[in-house]
Amino acid sequence: MTTGPSTHQLRLLLALAEELHFGRAAKQVFISQPAFSRQIRSLEENLGVVLVERSTRRVELTPAGKALLPRVRAVVDAVDDLCTAASAQARMPLERVVLGSYITALPALRLLLDDLSARHSGPEIEWRVVDHAEQVDALLDRQVDGVICYGPVPEALHTLWLGTEERFVCMPDTHPLAECESLTLADLAGVPVIGFSPHVDPEYRAFWAADPRPDGTPVRYTDHAATTLESYVSLASLGHGIRFVSETCLDLMPRPGVRFVAVTDLPPCTAMFAWPASRPVTPAFTTLLRLLRNHARTTDPDTLRKSNRRWWNAS
Repeated sequence: MTTGPSTHQLRLLLALAEELHFGRAAKQVFISQPAFSRQIRSLEENLGVVLVERSTRRVELTPAGKALLPRVRAVVDAVDDLCTAASAQARMPLERVVLGSYITALPALRLLLDDLSARHSGPEIEWRVVDHAEQVDALLDRQVDGVICYGPVPEALHTLWLGTEERFVCMPDTHPLAECESLTLADLAGVPVIGFSPHVDPEYRAFWAADPRPDGTPVRYTDHAATTLESYVSLASLGHGIRFVSETCLDLMPRPGVRFVAVTDLPPCTAMFAWPASRPVTPAFTTLLRLLRNHARTTDPDTLRKSNRRWWNAS
């Protein structure tokens, strides 16, 4: 079985066509004459055609050699162009995408992006921490290109699904309900919810406080305005109210003084990638979206939640 000619062999043929002398052509490309001759014969065998007429007095290209010479030159030129373009790309600075999140430490989402980075030549990711109140403003003010967050988000943003998680109530371990295996929203009626910043989107606040409750009762909030995961888990540990959290918090924020209890009638939450509809499209951002979409299409809805557990168990 024959193999195709190498670019090296094609370059040798071009040198021979220029010199019409094996010794001079070999010297031009810095190899020995016997090695040069072997490469030309190998090229002829690979192509299945005689390219050179050899005699003791002169060297000439055969009619086939002359007919193929322009194509040989075109192939070599194309390879040179490819190498030049690749070299230029290698010298270009890597495009960067700035992502914001108040859950940058979320193991499942970091695993997702690490996986994409390992399997693809994606853009460089820069992380910035933004809290609940800052994330939408950071997007609209173009401080970040996109955010990884939990919904809901304003309609002015485009979103891409990343995973779905159950929600739990975070409460002080001294609360009478803290030892229950599970609770309902009715069980938590009248229990104050740790307050939100007035800058948090109202729809987001209503979802994460379950306000109003299914029977129409409005939620009673504390005077504390917690905007970070750390702050409201800390407030809960001190007995200053409850907060509903994603399942990730069970592993991400374990600490003395709090309990996480499943709430059976609380709708699940969605982790998502969000960006402004008006955002200019760059090649780096387009690449990131394509990789995230491909990953989402091939990811089981429970995979991100399960990978979160595996990450912590392996840590």
